[in-house]
Amino acid sequence: MKELKFEELSVKQKLGMVMCGLIPAENRTEENDEYVLDLIRNHCLGAVWVNHKTKDVEKIMARIKEAADYPILILTDAESGMGDYIIGKHNNLGMADSEELAYAFGKITAIEARKMGYNVVCNPILDIKNYCAICGTNIRAIGSDKYRVAELAKAEAQGMHDGGVLTVGKHYPSPNKKPEGRIIDSHMAEAVGYETEEELIENCLYAYKELSDAGVLDGIMTAHTRMINIDDKYPTSLSKKVISLIREQGFDGFIITDALSMMGVVAKFGLTDPKGMCIEAGNDLSLCWTSKTWEGFDAICDCYERGLISDERLDEATKKVLEMHHRVMELEPKFDDLTDEDIAQFERLGTDSIYAKIDDGINPAISKDGKHYFIVLTGNGTQINEAGKVDVATFAGNIWHGGWYDTSRILGKITDMFPNSEAVAIEEYPSPNYVQKTLQDAAKYDDVILITYQDAQAYAGRECLTARIVSMVDCMQVTDSVSAVVHFGNPYVLEDLVHIPRIIVGPTSRGGVDAAFEVLVGNYPAKGKLTYDVKFE
Repeated sequence: MKELKFEELSVKQKLGMVMCGLIPAENRTEENDEYVLDLIRNHCLGAVWVNHKTKDVEKIMARIKEAADYPILILTDAESGMGDYIIGKHNNLGMADSEELAYAFGKITAIEARKMGYNVVCNPILDIKNYCAICGTNIRAIGSDKYRVAELAKAEAQGMHDGGVLTVGKHYPSPNKKPEGRIIDSHMAEAVGYETEEELIENCLYAYKELSDAGVLDGIMTAHTRMINIDDKYPTSLSKKVISLIREQGFDGFIITDALSMMGVVAKFGLTDPKGMCIEAGNDLSLCWTSKTWEGFDAICDCYERGLISDERLDEATKKVLEMHHRVMELEPKFDDLTDEDIAQFERLGTDSIYAKIDDGINPAISKDGKHYFIVLTGNGTQINEAGKVDVATFAGNIWHGGWYDTSRILGKITDMFPNSEAVAIEEYPSPNYVQKTLQDAAKYDDVILITYQDAQAYAGRECLTARIVSMVDCMQVTDSVSAVVHFGNPYVLEDLVHIPRIIVGPTSRGGVDAAFEVLVGNYPAKGKLTYDVKFE
């Protein structure tokens, strides 16, 4: 394998060098696969994003490696981990609050990714969040303290380097000022950030600078957030003003956009122009994010022909991508496989990240032999029989949740751990009759234990418990019936609940679910740290 030489590339090849093709998990076709492979064979593609959940990922990786005689960048997201080593969203690292475990996670993720064929993984998350947001922003972020985020992210990135992959910090510029009005997500519409240039550099870019100075930040991903006090016209992904700030801080890695299919950029600028505008603004790779890669390539070529990409900027971006190809060639992993210690540390990320907030004088654990009534929140559409049990765990197979919150499994675990108790499922938006029945049945038991989750994804809107669930809890707490809530995911949603004396919060992973119940039954202490300033009632 040899590196491509800049001076030997045609304009068409340069335009391909600044594009990231896509092998999607959904809507994948052989036509698109073959088009991507042809671009690679013709030295017309700088990077390719291969969703690691795509069917037959090993086969398409083998075909890419066969087609590429140069070190093309092969990227994916792995915020929750890779393969068999899934921890849940990034806040798991913040709640465990251990640089040792953050390093282990980065190392494990990199080793597993490299085995699959990746050389770039889009981690770590450098967002800093201290208010209830949308699109999983809170539980994707390590925490709300810039210093601790930087320390943990730096350890994770070092682990990724030692495991043999390049890193990409996101989502630049990571604005954190809470808006006075509605919170908007850039997947769904244009999002707005309110920091001044000075505030952005001092706070939001702190972690980026720390990782860059330490030599463990190879790339950054630009978001579609419009920073109205810096550039009121363009979102960051299309803003030369905002992108130039990170370069002025000394960052010399590559810059890639977030997916250019998001409404935060499409709604105002369309599907075509942003694919070229982003390069002119300072990105080095245009993440076209279309299952018809030819549409992305044609769009970039069209933008160049219409003067939206200058030759100077095209050359700069191409050279930066080739520089990253060289960096891939220089990768020297320190580890080829996982050790028993690595696996033990991975398991600790589940057990050590469980947080408990309890009233004075009580214990996080409840009686194993008590007569408790467990109400387990589940997704709409789950088939629940008259006894409150799940007949078909439709929710568990949901592609976004990945099966970590398996309602039928949770019901079975409760039955095994608390043999004198009853456990029933309830939908996120239950019918009035079902709420009434649940309230009547709960009155027969010593207390109620509520099991809730919040694992919002792109296009899902603001994260919250439904008003009907909140209202049901209000009714129960007239008689202080709810003695505990065990919650997985964004803890801010619990601010809507009235006072509950025992709150246990865990990460969005199967290991986190198991660990939280071990805390509830008294087999394990709650060691986790809540990384956000949640105002429980």
